[in-house]
Amino acid sequence: MNLNKVLPTILKKENIAKIEDGFLLIGDRRKYPFSMSFVECKTIEEVCDAIKGMVTQGGGPLQVALTAMCFVALQIYNKEKKDSIETFRESGNLLMKSRPTNTTMTRTLNQVIDQIKSWYICEQIRRTNNNDLIYFVESLVLSYEEKFNNDYLAMGKLGSALIKEGDGILTTCFAEHSFILSLIEAQKEGKKFTVYVSETRPYMQGSRLTAPSLDELGLNVVVITDGMGANLIQHGLINRYMTAADLVAMDGSVVNKVGSLANAIACSYYNIPYTVFAMSPDPSKTDKKEIEFEFRDAKEVVKGETLEHIKGLYPAFDYIESSLVDTIVTPKGIFSPNEIKKIFTSGS
Repeated sequence: MNLNKVLPTILKKENIAKIEDGFLLIGDRRKYPFSMSFVECKTIEEVCDAIKGMVTQGGGPLQVALTAMCFVALQIYNKEKKDSIETFRESGNLLMKSRPTNTTMTRTLNQVIDQIKSWYICEQIRRTNNNDLIYFVESLVLSYEEKFNNDYLAMGKLGSALIKEGDGILTTCFAEHSFILSLIEAQKEGKKFTVYVSETRPYMQGSRLTAPSLDELGLNVVVITDGMGANLIQHGLINRYMTAADLVAMDGSVVNKVGSLANAIACSYYNIPYTVFAMSPDPSKTDKKEIEFEFRDAKEVVKGETLEHIKGLYPAFDYIESSLVDTIVTPKGIFSPNEIKKIFTSGS
């Protein structure tokens, strides 16, 4: 399946990140759906600033990071950067620091850079690729993109099987490829359902990213404020909760956008199943003690909403205990939280 043909506008590869005229362009999700514009980055430092500034989020930084490796190769070709593996390592380290909670980008970059290292130590690899570093890196990145696309498709099929006719599905934030592909697959199967999308303040990823994307696909979508989830659950409008995960630890606990915990607690109380989509549970994170939680600029919480001198606080992520999670959808299958450690540390 050509994902670019079925995914909504904001998830098409060229609208997440691309290289044009010596710039790395990042789709500016802060302005969507009112405009589809790009932030131009001339350096890796500017790319990192864009990620920190929430130009892109969720799975976006992963695609940006992969594109950034191609961008570094281009900079080396243009003699803007030193031709060495250290140049890739330094750029990778900067990118990793830009989004510390979601570790998928970090682990993927480490793998990519480790493979790029072979270019510098193996003459045969250089000959096989016609001494073309750009071609080598682009081919490597494409292989990762294809793997992730296959994982997204597999998870989409698994997730769609959980969706039933007439479901009221609550979601938090922008769950991106796997969740949306689940909805697309369920729609193809003729299932009718409604997705209730919490707005996800202060960046409003739910109302500005998720809702327009689902509307573009012709799905029945309703936007609610962040405090309404429990009310809708209590009144029987919700019978399924589905979100992405920025991180899943080996004890089956989940990290996701702030607001996820409150809905998970309400779902647990009213016996509503909570399903998490996790492309890459992190084998290096045993439990909460090993997770770095991002706090973002508190001004984002209060600006334009109250008096300027009043303080705000912006914890970006919730930690959700495994006892609140029913199932975790991964490329390897659907598992209960207590199965995650066995599946993702056994090499199976």
